[in-house]
Amino acid sequence: MLQKQCQVLIVGAGITGLTIARELGQRGVGDIVILEKETALGRHASGRNSGVLHAGMYYTPDTLKAKYCVEGNRLMKEFCRKKNLTLHETGKVILATGPSEMEALHELKRRADLCGARAYIIDNQKLHELEPYAANSDEALHSPDTAVIRPVEVLQALEAELVESGRVTIYYGTTFNGLAGDNQAQTSRGTIKFEKLVNAAGAYADHIAHQFGLAKEYQLLPFKGTYKQVARDRSFLVQGNIYPVPDLRTPFLGVHFTKSADGEVLVGPTAMPAFGRENYGILSGFGRESLSILFRDGILLFTNPAFRLNALTEPRKYLKRFVYKDARRLLPELRPEDITESSHVGVRPQLIHWPSKQLVMDFIVIKESNSLHILNPISPAFTTSLAFARDMADKLLG
Repeated sequence: MLQKQCQVLIVGAGITGLTIARELGQRGVGDIVILEKETALGRHASGRNSGVLHAGMYYTPDTLKAKYCVEGNRLMKEFCRKKNLTLHETGKVILATGPSEMEALHELKRRADLCGARAYIIDNQKLHELEPYAANSDEALHSPDTAVIRPVEVLQALEAELVESGRVTIYYGTTFNGLAGDNQAQTSRGTIKFEKLVNAAGAYADHIAHQFGLAKEYQLLPFKGTYKQVARDRSFLVQGNIYPVPDLRTPFLGVHFTKSADGEVLVGPTAMPAFGRENYGILSGFGRESLSILFRDGILLFTNPAFRLNALTEPRKYLKRFVYKDARRLLPELRPEDITESSHVGVRPQLIHWPSKQLVMDFIVIKESNSLHILNPISPAFTTSLAFARDMADKLLG
């Protein structure tokens, strides 16, 4: 059975839960319990992302993403260096592959400048000094601060630091089942009393907030990100990260190339509607909630043009030829046989604001009495985490 009480109970041992626990511990909170429903770290979004540390150019200045990304990038790099973790500071280029994308490219530059992110408009010659095999582009955007890490390695280093501090206990294989009364959580291993609670449950954060009577206007609309990869003997085609100009109406960045910390070149991700919070395979992850998610998808097909375009075009990217078509726009020397299958897949716990039928583009933070709820923890949540945790600790401790 669990210990019976704690100062702070955190639901979820993903990157958000671990970094908030670390920040609270550094401020003297001495009795923190983290509940993790899985038996190990990194089973979901925190361990399934591509490992890219974003530099902060995609987000409008009025967002939490913009507020924390630049500083989060710096702090995460600092953490990796201090712990001798993998850190590849390879940078990123964003290509405008046609005149219609030039306006959006300059909008990204404007956002970067407003948010304090380093980003430079470069010409075709400079582009090919950085990425020799990239498509020609009259202008591209260079982000020198984009980097690549091993996400699970970071999670494990945080866990080791927390356990060593003596201030934090992590209970694996333990689910939060609801409230059992004032300041009492019912878990799969008994009841635990808390003074304060942090809901950092990732894909289930909205579900837990609803149990507190909060955030009822938000509903889950998960998206599956599948990847292909470039054959090992052709990985020389990519030096770091090559991205397209994204559709700024959506929170997705488009099919791109990332040279991972292991030297493999990932191609993706897709952004296809998923049928469950853990729908990693074609059919795995279906459950009772899948019908509700399908219903929400159906409503958005008729009410949200950007979603409709996405829903009708992305599922075909299960097939290699459609991924290749997008990828070759960025890398003309790519051949169909260069694209191979990858087991890398994740689910983005995207929320929709149901009254307006709009995808939520930013993190949502709700403080209610002695509980703090972190919803829509989508990219760049891993990058922002250490900076984000500072403000979340302020909110929780008042």
